[in-house]
Amino acid sequence: MKKQLILLLLSIGFINAILAQHDRNSANAYMHKSSEEELIQSFESEERDAYQHPEKVLKYLGKIKGKSIMDLGAGSGYFSIRLAKTGAKVISADVNEKFQAYLKERITKEKISNLELRKIPYDNPMLEAEEVDLVLTVNTYHHIENRSEYFSKVKSGIKKGGELIIIDFFKAEIPVGPPNDHKVSIDEVISELKEAGYKDFTIDVNLLPYQFIIKAK
Repeated sequence: MKKQLILLLLSIGFINAILAQHDRNSANAYMHKSSEEELIQSFESEERDAYQHPEKVLKYLGKIKGKSIMDLGAGSGYFSIRLAKTGAKVISADVNEKFQAYLKERITKEKISNLELRKIPYDNPMLEAEEVDLVLTVNTYHHIENRSEYFSKVKSGIKKGGELIIIDFFKAEIPVGPPNDHKVSIDEVISELKEAGYKDFTIDVNLLPYQFIIKAK
C-alpha cells in the first residue's frame, strides 16, 4: 500500500511538471506567433500606452530615485527606460536576445547610463543575494514555469524591506493580453507566492483597466 502511494505521488508530481511545462510553452508559443520585431512594435505602441498607463504605474511605485530595481521579463524595455529616466538603477532582465539587442541600441542612442542589461535563463532570475530594492514584473508572470520555486529565488535577491510587484492580466475575457487559459488568477498568484515565502500582500484591481497589481513582501 505504501509503495502504491509513493508511486501515485510520483506520478502526480510528474504530471504537474508536464502541465507546467505545457503552460509555459503554450504562453510563449502564443506570444511568438509574431516575430520579435512585431512584438517590439506592439510593446512600444500607443495602443499599449492606452491600457498600460505607465505614468500611473510609476506613481504607484512611489519614490524610486536611487533605488535598485530589476525589471523582470523586460522585453523591449518599456518600463526599464521609464524607471531609469526616473532615476532608478535598473537591471533590465529578459530571456530574449533580440529584445536585449533592441534595448542596447536604445540606451546607447539615448545615453542612459543607469540601466544594465541582463540575459537570464527561463528558470532563474540571476539575482545575487539582496541585490535589489524592488523587482517589477509586468505581463510576464504567466510565462514562468515552476513559479513558486522561481519566485523564491527572486525573494532571495530582494533586500530586507524591499518588495516584489507583479502586474498581469485579469483572468477574464478582456480585449488585450493572451488567451484566457494562459492567464493566472489573483488567487493562484497569491497561493504560489505564499509557497515561495512571501507573507504580506497588497492587491490593487482598480488602477489599471485590464490588469491587477500585487505587491508582495
